[in-house]
Amino acid sequence: MKPLPVKDPGGPDHVVRGRTTSPDPWSASRADRGSPARYLLSLLRVQWRSVTAGALFGVAWMLSQALMPAALGRAIGDGVAARDEGALVTWAAVLLGLGAVQAVTGVLRHRCAVFNWLSAAYRTVQLVTRQATRLGSTLPKRLSAGEVVSVGLSDVSHIGDTIDIVARGSGAVVAIVVVAGILLSTSPPLGLIVLVGVPLILVAAAPLLRPYREREQAHRELVGELTTHATDLVAGLRVLRGIGGEALFSGRYRAESQRVREAGVAVARAETRMNGAEVLLPGLLIALVTWAGARFAVRGAIGVGELVAFYGYAVFLIVPLKTLGEAASKITKGLVAAGRVTALLRLDPELPAAGTARPAADAELVDIASGLVVRPGRITAIAAADPRDAQAVADRLGRYTDGEVDFGGVPLRAVADVRERILVAVNEDRLFSGPLAESLAPDAGEPALRAAIRAACAEDVVDPVGLDAHVAEAGREFSGGQQQRLRLARALAADPDVLVLVEPTSAVDAHTEARIAGRLGEARAGRTTVVCTTSPLMLDRADHVAFVRDGLVVAEGTHRELLDTEPRYAATVTRGETTERAGT
Repeated sequence: MKPLPVKDPGGPDHVVRGRTTSPDPWSASRADRGSPARYLLSLLRVQWRSVTAGALFGVAWMLSQALMPAALGRAIGDGVAARDEGALVTWAAVLLGLGAVQAVTGVLRHRCAVFNWLSAAYRTVQLVTRQATRLGSTLPKRLSAGEVVSVGLSDVSHIGDTIDIVARGSGAVVAIVVVAGILLSTSPPLGLIVLVGVPLILVAAAPLLRPYREREQAHRELVGELTTHATDLVAGLRVLRGIGGEALFSGRYRAESQRVREAGVAVARAETRMNGAEVLLPGLLIALVTWAGARFAVRGAIGVGELVAFYGYAVFLIVPLKTLGEAASKITKGLVAAGRVTALLRLDPELPAAGTARPAADAELVDIASGLVVRPGRITAIAAADPRDAQAVADRLGRYTDGEVDFGGVPLRAVADVRERILVAVNEDRLFSGPLAESLAPDAGEPALRAAIRAACAEDVVDPVGLDAHVAEAGREFSGGQQQRLRLARALAADPDVLVLVEPTSAVDAHTEARIAGRLGEARAGRTTVVCTTSPLMLDRADHVAFVRDGLVVAEGTHRELLDTEPRYAATVTRGETTERAGT
């Protein structure tokens, strides 16, 4: 098995540590990538057992509380007022039983709610991670890093909250219906007040939801942009300090942060209005029910026990009505978050999936656009007058951009397992956090890994800490040159059929570069290797050098032959401007 590719895969849909895995049933067939509402419904469908259990426990939990005022009223009316000790004991026991049911179902409902929250959140994380892997090099072109980070930090939490509220929301709806039914059977006017009042409360609160959702969405977008700028700022902090640009960029970040703060305050204002409505509107309904019940008791239409029960119902209704308001808030946030997730899921890779052809490992690789021919089993160097031309050739050879490339006479787009067979290593690649050995070569044996470390001249980096040492995120504890050598070791340990290295020694000193150049041929003996570089030390050790100018191969040969016969090549690799002008 091949270790994890150095560059994010853009071929197979599902890649784990360089291995193509079977599609996950959730991510492939159950996740709805359409509207945000349909995505949330798809989560409910896939978690229907735990969601149903949570809803049932939520209904039992709310009903046990809803029936307590009735039991309390009967205990007072049939027991205390009627001086019936037996009735008092009976209804007190019923009240105790309802309390026990409330305690047990409350615990079970909470467990189901937490399980549903975690399941929804981590299913979304899994889906986003798989999609990021599927998109590969397309992802950073279509979405910023901050946007993806914000999905994993805040959006999954809001989606989890939406699934979590289903249990209590279901209980709240059933409890309101049951209380209204009890009131109707006891006093039709009071029942009608509840039946009419609850829909009126919902209608009155509905206009507050739209501005809240719009402001939440605007705030979410600004947070994503700010996170992107923060990650860029942290990544380039050392450079910014070196050129004196730290104050300028911190000022820009401060201004953007204030815009995010203002958007957050706007969201808070809208949320405060909703919270106020959650208290005011149910409070008015409760006051009306209590006032009407008191008038009925004064007229003798209901007894003292029923009056106590009605007051208990009025107080109890605060809980389900506030729960409905909370559900509206969480569902609004969940729809905004699901919209960001579905926007990511709707993206498709720029390049279609690879084909099924499997050329031999020693096949010839040809980039038709530039005229480059990479012969098998040799180290071919690409020296470009413009580094962007070399990078473009490397991207085509690795199929990170589409182009006319043949591998053993077969178009590269028709080749299977391109990411395993052709590996492109660039200096933007990251080291993964975790044990060093696992970060470099999780599937390679220690002898192969040690050989790759030696070829990359990284012994002085690895030996002091050991292969079991923990690597921080992005290898922050290592210098730029150390990171570059560790990335080279990882690429060599992968041992692909074709290895494409882009400026693999740009951050190391000349002595280390000379050792790497001398050891690279031994490490890649019998394998095809392409090195994009203008370093004379690396070019001198290459079997074949292709000089690229304006995107085309204009001269080929060994390094020393090209120095003697091609002035433009000499000017490029020796950085000589005078020779460059003389040769043009």
